[in-house]
Parts: sequence; C-alpha cells; structure tokens
Amino acid sequence: MSLTERSRSDRQAEVAEAVWRVLDRDGFVGLSLRVVAAEMGATTGTVTHYFPSKDALADYALELLASRRAEGETAAPSEPLAALRTALLGMLPLDPASRSATRIWVSSWDAALADSRRATSHAQRYRDSRDKLTRLVADAMNAAPGRRQVDRDPNTTAELLHAAMLGLATQAVLDPVAYPPERLAQLVDDAIARAVADPIVTGQHRTGDSTPAQASGS
Repeated sequence: MSLTERSRSDRQAEVAEAVWRVLDRDGFVGLSLRVVAAEMGATTGTVTHYFPSKDALADYALELLASRRAEGETAAPSEPLAALRTALLGMLPLDPASRSATRIWVSSWDAALADSRRATSHAQRYRDSRDKLTRLVADAMNAAPGRRQVDRDPNTTAELLHAAMLGLATQAVLDPVAYPPERLAQLVDDAIARAVADPIVTGQHRTGDSTPAQASGS
C-alpha cells in the first residue's frame, strides 16, 4: 500500500470512528455531515470528500453497523444446542460493545421507516438472520440429549425465537437495570428449553418431576 493509499485508509478509519461515536451518542436522528465533522475536529468539506450527502453518510453508517456486528459474532460451537444458544445470545446487549451496537441498531429503525430502500435492506437482514436460526433450531431439535424429538416446525420456532430476542434486546437497552446480562442469559436458556425440546414423558410423569405419577386405577 502506497503512502497516499495508507493516508486515505487512515482517514477513512478516522471518519468511521467519528460516525460510530455520533451514532452511539445521538442515534441516527442526530447523524449529519456537520456533526460528524465536529466530532472529528475537521471541516464539513473533509467529510463530504467521503460522503457527498447525508443519505450517503446514513448508508455508510448502516454498513458500518452490520460489519461491526458481524465482527463481534462468536464462532459457533459444534454442539447444536450450544450453537443455538450462542446465536441467540449474540443478538443481545451483553457487554458495552454489543450494547452500543444494539442502541445504534434500534435507532436505525427510524431511518429505515423513512426510506423504502433502507426498509427493504433491513427486512433482508432479518430474513437472513431467521434463516440462520431456522437451521440452528432444526439441528438442535434433532440433537437435544436425553429428550425426544419435538413435532414442531423449525421455521415457526425460529421466527418466535427471533422475535423474542429482538424484543429482549430493545427492552435491555431501554431498561438495563431490569435486564442485566445474567437475566438475559436466563431468558435465553428458558426460551430454548421451551421452544426446542420437551422433556421425555413417561406415562403422566415428566422426568425430573418431584411428584410421582398417580398409580393406575387409584
């Protein structure tokens, strides 16, 4: 890479960091060429060199958000239930970085609702996410140890889990005291237990119940 290319790359990285800080602090509603320039301590002309309009800046911000969320994804374990759990936890704000990304993503809905092109892009991201969950759910249903396979549709189950995680993520950034990381993890585990597999049932008695099944004829 030449000195000129390196300088341009460094400047782009500087702009990206400024955009991220503005999004984290002010959301998409506060994103503008002027605000990003002020965040960098530069002129508006410096920013327009990379983004000729606010729309171009907003498009870049969405790409930046998607790439940073992807970078933060944890490698999936080989065990199906663990892989599903990792994917669901990855949708939630469990640490400062993921809280920041979730806050920005929630604020991006306003930009998407105001622009059909961005709405289409958001919808596609959600479809891709549901498709991934569907595959993980199907694998988990078939591999749950010590449990019978459940006669449920993986697609519907994945939709329910996906919607639940989006709701939890939104509540967690709005009310972090009520939804700390450990509570979110508990809710994920409960959702998996309820949605993916049922305990083996012997007669009227569920494995692990403290009350024995009633004797026949009594």
